[in-house]
Amino acid sequence: MKNFLTLLKNGSVIGGIVMIIFYQIAFIAIFMSGYSAIPRNMDELSIAIVNEDAKAGEQIAKQLQEQLPFKMVTNLPLDQAKEELNNRDIHMILHIPADFGEKLSKQGEHPQLDFMINQSNPAMVTSTMDQISTQITNSLNQQFAVQGAEGIMLKLNMPADQAKALAADIPSKVTPNVVYSNPVPAGMHNQMAPFFLTMVSYVGAMIFSMMIVGGMNTVKGKMGLWPAFWSAQGVNALVSLLAPLIGLTIYFLVQGGYGTETFVKMWLLHSLELFAAIEFMSIFSILLKDKAIFANLTLMLIQTISSGAVLTYGMMDGFFKFFSHISIMFYTVQTEFSILFGGGKIGEHLTGLIIMAVVSTVLVALSFKFMSPEADKQKSAISTAS
Repeated sequence: MKNFLTLLKNGSVIGGIVMIIFYQIAFIAIFMSGYSAIPRNMDELSIAIVNEDAKAGEQIAKQLQEQLPFKMVTNLPLDQAKEELNNRDIHMILHIPADFGEKLSKQGEHPQLDFMINQSNPAMVTSTMDQISTQITNSLNQQFAVQGAEGIMLKLNMPADQAKALAADIPSKVTPNVVYSNPVPAGMHNQMAPFFLTMVSYVGAMIFSMMIVGGMNTVKGKMGLWPAFWSAQGVNALVSLLAPLIGLTIYFLVQGGYGTETFVKMWLLHSLELFAAIEFMSIFSILLKDKAIFANLTLMLIQTISSGAVLTYGMMDGFFKFFSHISIMFYTVQTEFSILFGGGKIGEHLTGLIIMAVVSTVLVALSFKFMSPEADKQKSAISTAS
């Protein structure tokens, strides 16, 4: 019992117990609050209605705006709507063709509603939009058959008898034309690849940042403050350039289907991510020393939600939306979606990642300088003694 109590009072054991408790609190609190947005914030998803039918389409668009629990956008031309869909700013386009009402009024015709879905999105978004496209079609068919069709036909100056006859035929008249852009290869491992590949680099950076800061502190007395700092930056750059090759090679060999150009883009992206993450977490390693793990682990958990890999940006609560703007994982995941599957805003997201890397490096330099005022004195003393 004495030995047991002695070990239990050991600083390392106490630290381990604290980490177990802290990890549970941080993980559960952050994930419970972050993922509670599903389905609470489903109404933040956006659907653009592009109506080119001035008669029947206007009534349909109005009904959908009243019935669907989403953000409805109705003021975009088709080309602009497609661009915003590609950029993941809206999540589906419902296009009502100019001849929709005309075909609706003719026997034997089956007018189509065009549903455009960008698959380069979190799986939850694409599956939801798939379901909504089916629901909209079924709902419209039912409405036309029960109450809406006869009125629409009459408004199109069709004889009442003919309108009633056509209304009875409408339950299967309207058909959905679902058009997918930026397709994702089959398998959940592919849909989640941007998150997995980003996370593995970030976790590695968290561990490495503690090691490199420890190395800088060890050699700064002999080298001097700035030589130690710049040497560490060189090591960071070399590790960031080479380390991602291992994980990416495994993924590309197992998955296949991508060319050399895609591999190189992914390599450079994750090299930039790894460097930015090392610099970002080194700030806390310098300032908080052995307690940095508490800050870095918490920030990593927050970024798993604000990355946009599971929750799209529009569905996030305000805190996570704000954090996505300073989230290394957000910029990496969004860029990776576009590189692997297609999509826009690559330049915007890469710019955000570069800014994070530069700002973090500057903050590391300042932190290292002001937390190490004795380094230059030690170097001078060593030079004098020798």
